[in-house]
Amino acid sequence: MMSEFNRVVTGIKNLHIQGAENVAKEASKSLKYVVRNSKATKKDELLSELNVAVKKLISTRPTEPAMRNALKYIFLNIKGENVTEIAKEIYKKIDETTKHFEDSNRIIGAFGKKKIKNDFIVFTHCHSSTVVSLLIKAKKAGKNFEVHNTETRPLFQGRKTASELAKENIPVTHYIDSASMLAMKKADICLFGADAIQSDGRVINKIGSGLFTEIANKHDIPVFCCMNSWKYDPLTIWGDDERIENRPKKEVWATNTKNIEIENPAFEVIEPQKITGIISELGIYHPNVFSEIARRHYPWLSESID
Repeated sequence: MMSEFNRVVTGIKNLHIQGAENVAKEASKSLKYVVRNSKATKKDELLSELNVAVKKLISTRPTEPAMRNALKYIFLNIKGENVTEIAKEIYKKIDETTKHFEDSNRIIGAFGKKKIKNDFIVFTHCHSSTVVSLLIKAKKAGKNFEVHNTETRPLFQGRKTASELAKENIPVTHYIDSASMLAMKKADICLFGADAIQSDGRVINKIGSGLFTEIANKHDIPVFCCMNSWKYDPLTIWGDDERIENRPKKEVWATNTKNIEIENPAFEVIEPQKITGIISELGIYHPNVFSEIARRHYPWLSESID
């Protein structure tokens, strides 16, 4: 069973499990393997094992507040007095976490599909399960539109987006990253996912998103970031900026690159004034007010579980 837990850890780290919500769900569910494999006979022993597992999961991807918040939710207000009771609570919380993301995706799709009009060209970048779900819901609602998307080097996550949309008979044109101006030239709307949002309204998303937002602003194309509110990072209230993950240089250039420095950042910041709105399960808000809305709806986000 622990091999199953380690498989999830490895999958998150090497991006075989990708997308902030997928990472959060799989990380949460992996704790079931820890509970099932545990030989603990006392409450403190089981909680200690789970705490080690949580730290291991969090260490895999630094720019994933959705995962951190999901794991935090699971351990809020644990009341069990023995191993059996705690295991039941953990299982229940994991199921609630999964349901939260599934329900949120449905609601985000219901809100977001209204932004897609007939004959629109939608531009998107990388892979966001939330954006894909929204576009599929728009298609099923009878909207006729096409999607332009970018390959997203160096790991080509954009191919996943294109494949999933094409499977739903949504017309897709797939562009190399350096052809983004062509991809966006006739776009009517930009839909991005998001990996994090800070208290100051800055959104962190896949590298390239900031550049594409600049282009969209220049051509008066509205930009919406589609995200679950658990992607809000409460630590940023106290001055901490979301850490930007740097990926291994071998993803960019596998051969020996003597005397050549490789920069491979996974994410970048989008300034709030350049985003039209955040589409979330709580509604559509400007980034400058979104964090306050999230805190009001989920006050536990700012609580400590220590």
